[in-house]
Amino acid sequence: MATCYRHPSRETGVSCSNCGKPICPDCMTATPVGMRCPDCSRQKTQTRSLQSIAVDPIATYVLIAINVAVYFGVHSSSQFSYHDLTLFGSGVYQDGTLHGVAEGEWWRLVTSGFLHTETVHLLLNMLSLFWLGRMIEPALGHARYVAIYLVSLLAGSLGVMLLDPNAETLGASGAIYGLLGAAIVMARNRQISLIQSGLLPILAINFIFTLSVPGISLGGHLGGLVGGLVSTFVVEQISMRRRDSLVPSVAACAVLGVAAAVASVVAVS
Repeated sequence: MATCYRHPSRETGVSCSNCGKPICPDCMTATPVGMRCPDCSRQKTQTRSLQSIAVDPIATYVLIAINVAVYFGVHSSSQFSYHDLTLFGSGVYQDGTLHGVAEGEWWRLVTSGFLHTETVHLLLNMLSLFWLGRMIEPALGHARYVAIYLVSLLAGSLGVMLLDPNAETLGASGAIYGLLGAAIVMARNRQISLIQSGLLPILAINFIFTLSVPGISLGGHLGGLVGGLVSTFVVEQISMRRRDSLVPSVAACAVLGVAAAVASVVAVS
């Protein structure tokens, strides 16, 4: 095992992406082109973009396609009710049967995040997903990006179960807020201004909109944002410390997602 060139007593598996010197966590500086040692980090990099590699945002396109397919599928079916996919703690259907997460219908924690009943709602969410996905998926990679998206979705569902479990909720907004949180964490790690990049102003405007417009789920948006912030922080920390970080990053997100789902069920039980 190599040792840090500045701290010989510390073993490390990470090397500077520019000069190749072994570096420990205290000597790592995250840049758009990889981890840099203190010497190389003082050099100007060629870009301040979140995109670090030229990768097509395939997962973003797939997620958009799933949302659109669910929208048309629900609207074209005469025998299927969208109420079977929405998120709520517990409720009684017109036939007197009990439904909801508290009644064992845990799939609502996921399906509600892909469900839209209004065209404008779908278009706004998909435009946001397209913009954020093209920005951060190339930097994260497909697997990490999808993992963070799903954690954010489940964290949004947890926020609903904690703050307003009796409200029927749907939409991808929680997951999209999570991607905005992911972009904020990634920008800060890459020393990109949160003000000049527009990320903080966009977040502020969206929260003002959430608080001022009736019928918008504060719990879903807040939960999704927290889920995106936490999961991306964990993924970025793992990537800084391990060269083979893909599997541990996805595994960590899986743990966070399961924890959010379990907490949601417990919250309404």
